[in-house]
Amino acid sequence: QVQLVESGGGLVQPGGSLRLSCAASGRTISTYAMGWYRQDPGKQRELVASITSTSSTNYADSVKGRFTISRDNAKNTVYLQMNSLKPEDTAVYYCNAVRFREHYWGRGTQVTVSS
Repeated sequence: QVQLVESGGGLVQPGGSLRLSCAASGRTISTYAMGWYRQDPGKQRELVASITSTSSTNYADSVKGRFTISRDNAKNTVYLQMNSLKPEDTAVYYCNAVRFREHYWGRGTQVTVSS
């Protein structure tokens, strides 16, 4: 079992930055593909960014050039650096770990972009 705990969310003005962290415990995540998803009330959960075990990355078109996903396997942690934030980035952000048939989610952290 892998436990995932997100942190770093909060209220930020448009144009601001936040860095989300996803701390894993229970197992090392070095062989897991990791991802950040987000969900607004009444909408489907959507993929924001993902990173494979070999650190290949993928981003949603809406965040390309603004968000950066990274991983530190020594700290068993994945990050999401979010720059140039927009009001439409407001959502609960969830961390995800996948390996073969294993699939784990964190409880999420709220990000609100508002002036």
